[in-house]
Amino acid sequence: MTETRKIARPASRWLRVIVAGLAAAPGTASAQALDLFYERTVLRAADERCELLAPEIATALAAGAAQARGAALRAGVGERSTRAVERRAMDRASRLPCGSPDLAREADRAEQAFQAFSKIQRMTYPGDAAAWRADRAYAKAPRWRLAQDSRFGADRMTFGLAGRDTPVLVAVAQFADGAAPYGARLVLRDTDRTLGPYLPGGSAPLAARMPPVRSLRTFLADARGRAETELLPRDSKGGWTLRFPTSAADALAGLDPREAVAVEFLFPHDKIRTAYVEVGDFAAGKAFVKLAAR
Repeated sequence: MTETRKIARPASRWLRVIVAGLAAAPGTASAQALDLFYERTVLRAADERCELLAPEIATALAAGAAQARGAALRAGVGERSTRAVERRAMDRASRLPCGSPDLAREADRAEQAFQAFSKIQRMTYPGDAAAWRADRAYAKAPRWRLAQDSRFGADRMTFGLAGRDTPVLVAVAQFADGAAPYGARLVLRDTDRTLGPYLPGGSAPLAARMPPVRSLRTFLADARGRAETELLPRDSKGGWTLRFPTSAADALAGLDPREAVAVEFLFPHDKIRTAYVEVGDFAAGKAFVKLAAR
């Protein structure tokens, strides 16, 4: 992960994974990421039981845990292993007294780290094929809070969370031939019907990372309108915004970062144009921008 501004030396390893990423060999990176995921999950679980942290610090902690999990998965750790680590962390947290000195020290370190983390307004979360751009700076007009760009044929789309105070999940698309979609749907893996992600291996294109049809679930856009100028590329003459429900954003955040999802734009006469999005660190970015709404 990269940052857009320099900050003071991090107060804990948790902040290092948020602002510096894991620039180590794959085996080392996976071990570091799992350690960080374990530590953050222990503290998150203990906080839920003992109310150790202020809400904004708990949100930042969630961002760090999500990114550490994603880094471990991308480094080759299996989903079963990350779930096992999570269960072990939850068990550890359940056995720690709320007055434990160890918990108090970790909570204090998290608070110190948050003081530096809270000053960061923009971040980039790189992925295998695409990146998420996160922006939680104050704005008077609607703007992208978490965005990923995609080109599909002659058309293009920006997808992610947009808004001023409470971001919502939207797809903003421009069609080279001026076509106007009457709707859209977000298609992704159904985690209740599958045991894990469908990953063909290697550097497969995003379209190849979609699971079989029987393993999919769909969210229909619940609103459509002309795109606001602030959400369009500078060289665009116009486009369409399709808004998806909150449940769609929650489902996207629960996927493996190596997966892909599809945005299908619907046109008359059963015509469909499809754009693909890499899941990446959407969950971490979603938690990062959530701090702006507090």
